[in-house]
Amino acid sequence: MRRRPVIGVTSYARDDATPPRFSLPCGYIDSVREAGGVPLLLPPGERETDGLLDVLDGLILAGGGDISPAAYGGNPHETIYSVCAERDEFEFSLARAALTRPDLALLCICRGMQVLNVVSGGTLHEHLPEEFGETVMHRLPPRVTSRHPVRVEPSSRLAGILDATETEVLSWHHQGVDRIGETLRPVAWAADGVIEAVEHLTHPWCIGVQWHPEMQPGETAQDHLFKALVQAARKRV
Repeated sequence: MRRRPVIGVTSYARDDATPPRFSLPCGYIDSVREAGGVPLLLPPGERETDGLLDVLDGLILAGGGDISPAAYGGNPHETIYSVCAERDEFEFSLARAALTRPDLALLCICRGMQVLNVVSGGTLHEHLPEEFGETVMHRLPPRVTSRHPVRVEPSSRLAGILDATETEVLSWHHQGVDRIGETLRPVAWAADGVIEAVEHLTHPWCIGVQWHPEMQPGETAQDHLFKALVQAARKRV
């Protein structure tokens, strides 16, 4: 019997509970399972990322706290939160290693898309409202999800997966792509011009979305994203 594809999903940073824990919202796990994959949680701290990727058929870089501005030549900002050097180091290494593997499907969600952009040589806006205003609310105060439409480039892989050139997304971020990484291209935008999705120019299956498809279960376009990831990962099984 053919085995199900194993999809690694990065976890949040270790918390300050007693005892400390690694965690991840269930939506990531449920979405991978619903799409036909086997989720495998990847907490920060692993050193041998190449060996880790050997056991995976696909990879999701998940959302979470902000990336350290030092990683992209940015500036400190009072709204930056939950920075974790251990998680940054782990996910940067994991993303760089994954991009050298053309047979490994890679989906980068929210923070994950920002990680992808930074390791590709790009930079981030530290706080979107200061650059784009509040005509589109990418996050409601103090840190609450928001919904808004996104325009998708018709010729992109993403438009084919979603079967749409416009989709409503659930958004939960205050940072975003500034200078695009040299190996990436933007393929979706909010009405205020914020880049909402990217695709890698040379990797066969590497997509980043700034929104949270795992928080939109049952919405066809978003479910298609996880199904497409698992389908691409099946080629390694």
